[in-house]
Amino acid sequence: MKRNKSLIITLLAACTLGFTACSDSYMEDMNTDPSKATTVDPCAQLTTAELQTYGRLDMVDIYRCYLFGFTQQFMGCWNTTFYGGRHAIDNNTMGYMWTLGYTGGVSNLVDAEYRTEGDPTRTNINAILKIFRVYTMSLMTDLYGDIPYSEAGKGYLESIFNPRYDKQEDIYNSFFTELAEAVDQLDASQDQITSDVIYDGDIAKWKKFANSLRLRFAMRISNVNPEKARQEFEAALQADGGVFESADDDALIHYMEVSYSFGSESYTDYRGNALSKVMYGNDPANNPTYICSTFFNQLYNTNDPRTFRIARCYYDGLMSTSSPDNRIDLTEEMMEKGIEFQPNDPGAFSWEPWPTGYESDILKELAETNPSVPTRADREVEPKLATTFLMSDNPGIVMTYAEVLFLKAEATLKGWNAGSMSVEEYYKAGIRAAMDFLSDNYDDIEEITDEEFNEYYENNPIGYTDEQRKESINTQAWILHFLNPSESWANIRRSGYPVLKSPAEYGFGQYLTDGQEIPVRFVYPILESSYNKENYDEAVQRMGGTDSWYNHVWWDSEN
Repeated sequence: MKRNKSLIITLLAACTLGFTACSDSYMEDMNTDPSKATTVDPCAQLTTAELQTYGRLDMVDIYRCYLFGFTQQFMGCWNTTFYGGRHAIDNNTMGYMWTLGYTGGVSNLVDAEYRTEGDPTRTNINAILKIFRVYTMSLMTDLYGDIPYSEAGKGYLESIFNPRYDKQEDIYNSFFTELAEAVDQLDASQDQITSDVIYDGDIAKWKKFANSLRLRFAMRISNVNPEKARQEFEAALQADGGVFESADDDALIHYMEVSYSFGSESYTDYRGNALSKVMYGNDPANNPTYICSTFFNQLYNTNDPRTFRIARCYYDGLMSTSSPDNRIDLTEEMMEKGIEFQPNDPGAFSWEPWPTGYESDILKELAETNPSVPTRADREVEPKLATTFLMSDNPGIVMTYAEVLFLKAEATLKGWNAGSMSVEEYYKAGIRAAMDFLSDNYDDIEEITDEEFNEYYENNPIGYTDEQRKESINTQAWILHFLNPSESWANIRRSGYPVLKSPAEYGFGQYLTDGQEIPVRFVYPILESSYNKENYDEAVQRMGGTDSWYNHVWWDSEN
């Protein structure tokens, strides 16, 4: 069962009243609108930023449209295949994280942090705002590279409407410093935090989260500055409060059941998990979330017990447009009949090529009372995301204990002082924690037994060479992160694993309109080149003079 549902409270007011000052010059009018409140409860601003992370419908749509295609975990629905699977640049869609992130979460966090700085009665909320701002900005810099950081969100506060783009290296260096300062600042005897939908104001858990983020960021820069990475990783492990020690420490944003409507109110009501909603789709019978063959085959071919906990085959012709109900599950029938599962290859729409179906006994029985139901299952043989992952009260994944174990495994492989366990022990514990995460947090996911786990682990060893072990660790991290798309794509680019083939190698090269290889960053919003031209041009020059999605971000070097 999902944990900590009691933490979810009625926060719509916080979401609609959050401060909306922007960092970009073309939004200057929002920074000077006299109808906007000049101060808001900083706890409400934290809540708004937390919920927006996975709750803003158009902002998370970049995950469905691009990242799931780039990571090859989902493929087949129109959005994922057209944009991410066929490498089509849509500057408006790709800019959502920038335009909505700066005008929403970042502005709220910067404003609230600015107004609580130095206030002895608000030391904890100030530190937590800093931690979550660092996390939020990490999502943005990992997507775009150099971005406004030190001057971001200060349009209203300091009239900085044309913020400079900080170098990503400088941004990451600031991350380490600010997280360490925040941990030192947190004090359980000081101000209490209200309306925190991650940890319910638990100061000890916020310390662990900040230190665990340092582990993530240290590994992120390990190819470009290995000594700095080692120092930061080891320092985070020794920092006050420690790092995640169990699944109870997982950083998850808790959401509520909300309407599946895709009307205008869906874009401002952050109380539900919008990523679950977009994966459900605004036309669910025709636009479900199909599993990519790269992801499905990795699970299926290794007899991973997560395979059919994550992927199922459904007839969706009776599914409601207002909730993911009435799906007809054909998975067990297919296995009994020995029917081949046909996941979609990278670059393929669900009808390309038209899948080979079978005569379904289940559908025949339904057709006796409902003539609209087909008796032959054609597209139903394509695995889709299991229904439980489409619920709006699912958690938004920020960071997990399983990820920390994989980070420790790779750190130990590098020879860093990551703890007392071996590479294989951390790796094995990480897989077990990743499997447990599913049944702990999603309804209807059956717990994976020790027998299932042990059989899987014995048949899929970590490997013998360092490179094989690195591949195993990061392939498991890829499986873990299938609902944390930003981290999934970042870790693939950093580690080089799993090795993904271009859709061109699957026969779709003629459809790849904006490049044959899998892109490695997002391009900047077009308006930046007009309204913040000087700073935009400077950033583009650092990338070689072109704003290409094939320019690697700073930490993404040779693996």
